[in-house]
Amino acid sequence: MISDMNGEHSSQNMGARLPSLLALRCFEAAARLENFSRAADELHLTHGAVSRAVRLLEDDLGVALFDRRSRRVYLTDAGRQLSKAVAGGFGLIRNAVNELRANARQEKRWVLSCEPTLLMRWLIPRWPDFQARHPQVNIHLVAGGGEFSFASGIDLAIRRNDFQWPDHYEVEPLFTEKIGPVCRPDKVGDWLNVHAKGAQLRSDAPLLHTHTRRSAWSDWAMAAGQELPEKNSLFFEHFYFSLQASVAGLGIAMGPWLLVRDDLESGLLTAPLGFVEDGSQYCIFSSQPLHQAGPAAILLEWLRDKASQDAMGTPSKTA
Repeated sequence: MISDMNGEHSSQNMGARLPSLLALRCFEAAARLENFSRAADELHLTHGAVSRAVRLLEDDLGVALFDRRSRRVYLTDAGRQLSKAVAGGFGLIRNAVNELRANARQEKRWVLSCEPTLLMRWLIPRWPDFQARHPQVNIHLVAGGGEFSFASGIDLAIRRNDFQWPDHYEVEPLFTEKIGPVCRPDKVGDWLNVHAKGAQLRSDAPLLHTHTRRSAWSDWAMAAGQELPEKNSLFFEHFYFSLQASVAGLGIAMGPWLLVRDDLESGLLTAPLGFVEDGSQYCIFSSQPLHQAGPAAILLEWLRDKASQDAMGTPSKTA
């Protein structure tokens, strides 16, 4: 009787035991990214460490969490069930930690991650206005693009909605993306055929491309109903390089309206073909509701006000 009771008691304890936190963190990152290498990079671990942690978790649970095919991994039904639970659990922990930190430090420094070109050419030039209006709000600006994780110390992020993000992220649209070719005013006659009904790119016009948004020119051509020259293309690593190259007279860059607005007003650049919507939006992301009172709500209101002001009077597509 005693032996049976001890065995039953031990079984209950074993059933109630949770896997290690490290194993669950490795699994959550691998499940969210569906890639062990990217999960390892995010967690600052090796690929082998993440793979071993997930394998030990599978052995502990007695089920396969991933279907491994060549170099790709896919969640099994059991993996999806655990992923949903773990993501929700980490979300609750993260929210609780953020709330405790905010209560512990009245002057919490919020970290806002923003796409580099938008940060350099739009947000920073307008940031003194935010500081003057809200000196009590301490926000630290950092550059970052594409996918991100709030677990890495980011509180808020501004991104184009051209990637998949977790369902538990809070997302608020800021402004619609409008793009158009831009160049130095003294180069229009060299690279475009201008006529009474509008303008067209010449076949020898040098186009400036960026590796961080390879489809920008093709997206514009489809939206504007224009054909693109097939020669004289130059490629740059980031958008701000291609825009600066356009200012230097190296060619015609694809310019998002808000990123070139100041250069257009100063006369450094011109947009002879106007701008068209490319179907994407810039949004602000948060791990918590953005409309709650506090710095996030203040920042959201200011961003929307600035974006609305700057969006007025956007040149449209040339008729």
